[in-house]
Amino acid sequence: MSKKSTDALGRLTNALKVLPNVGPKTAQRMAYELLQHKRAGAEELVAAIQAALLQIHHCRLCNTFCEGELCDICADEQRDSKRLMLVQMPVDVASMEAANCHDGLYFVLMGQVNPGQGADLNAIDLDKLIIRLQEHEIDEVIIATNFTAEGDATAYVLSQLLTNFPAKITRLARGMPLGGELEYVDAGTLAQAVYERRNVK
Repeated sequence: MSKKSTDALGRLTNALKVLPNVGPKTAQRMAYELLQHKRAGAEELVAAIQAALLQIHHCRLCNTFCEGELCDICADEQRDSKRLMLVQMPVDVASMEAANCHDGLYFVLMGQVNPGQGADLNAIDLDKLIIRLQEHEIDEVIIATNFTAEGDATAYVLSQLLTNFPAKITRLARGMPLGGELEYVDAGTLAQAVYERRNVK
């Protein structure tokens, strides 16, 4: 195998390692599979990634991914604009919507605070959140982070940040399983956690 082709294979393998839970060996197997059996699929994957990078950006209001200025939820005038739920990732919005337990709007933090890394606040979009809260009338902010160490740390940071904010601040009820991530919690449990949410201040 030539040096040039080896470099191309290595670059593909390294690129695949950016995916979550994909280590060196898994990335190598995926690279071989794409090259040997899934070349047409690989071409479609490349085209889809390029299109997504060009067309998808953050919603102006809630910070989730969308193709327009506003996502469908923020553009829906039937939603309760005075109740804002804070979630960690776009997939959490999908989970809440599937549970049909929140008719307000969302703000997606796009990350979480990791206490093992000194609670780096740069991991979440606090500046965008503050602007959202300052520019819109909000009666209640619901902190809907995961019940993990990172989710709890993020909830604590948010509750401290919002101490002087005039709205009521609540968090999902502890009916959520310890270590639970919203993405994997069933709709019934998720809905109950929203309905039984508790005051933070």
